[in-house]
Amino acid sequence: MKNAYAPYSKFRVGAALLTTTGKLFLGCNVENASYGVTNCAERTAIFSAVAQLGPKMKIRAIAVVNNRNAPCSPCGACRQVIYQFGPEAIVYFLGSSRWKQMSAADLLPDGFRLP
Repeated sequence: MKNAYAPYSKFRVGAALLTTTGKLFLGCNVENASYGVTNCAERTAIFSAVAQLGPKMKIRAIAVVNNRNAPCSPCGACRQVIYQFGPEAIVYFLGSSRWKQMSAADLLPDGFRLP
């Protein structure tokens, strides 16, 4: 979260990803003047893990935090990417009143998969 590049929103987000092999990867949000190409912390961590470990990397768990202590579940795009690399992964995030943990499959019922 401390490394986030968020000059527009000032909403700094961090993610910590744990693989099924016990490796840890960190990510932060990276904003862009063209908002549509901004990258979330969760996807930054996942893409870093794939870049270092290869496409067979599997997620055991991922946690998301932000600098405002605001409710912050993964967005739809992040849910799909988490699901792709770990449908049973546990996702930790701050809900409206407390910390929550849910499987990626519960966050994204019937997530998209190619046969």
